[in-house]
Amino acid sequence: MDCTFLTDMGKFNYRVGAVIINGRKILMARNPCEERVFYYSVGGRVRFGERLEDAVLRELKEETGIVCEIDRLFAVHENFFTDDSGVPFHELSVFFLIKPNDDLMKIMNGHKTDGGPNGEYLEWIDLDNSDNITLYPDFFRTADFENSSIHHFVTNN
Repeated sequence: MDCTFLTDMGKFNYRVGAVIINGRKILMARNPCEERVFYYSVGGRVRFGERLEDAVLRELKEETGIVCEIDRLFAVHENFFTDDSGVPFHELSVFFLIKPNDDLMKIMNGHKTDGGPNGEYLEWIDLDNSDNITLYPDFFRTADFENSSIHHFVTNN
């Protein structure tokens, strides 16, 4: 069971994200909706009783088909937003930097995953040329991936 639940005030999500970097490009998932295209980190919800490291490796395997290794904890993101149907969300995401491997680097843009009801697509996003796309989380555009400190980001939308 995923660690997501409704409260009287809105919905809480507990999720993990994978940070897969190749130079200044980052591997992101794209929603299948053509009317409103946006990109988000490879990852998903943590299951009850699941360790964060196990959750991100499970999500990576589900979405890429590749067994991966974690490099290190990268960031904690507190995200407060309202979804398209008006539900307020409190989301806590933990991001891990993933060790690059040959199989990950060979993923082609448009690779279809098993994620979501209609699937989703993986694409390499050039962070230096990403101003015209919707990217979640947005802090990836300016994050220092070389800095070994654990970053903490808060977003209020």
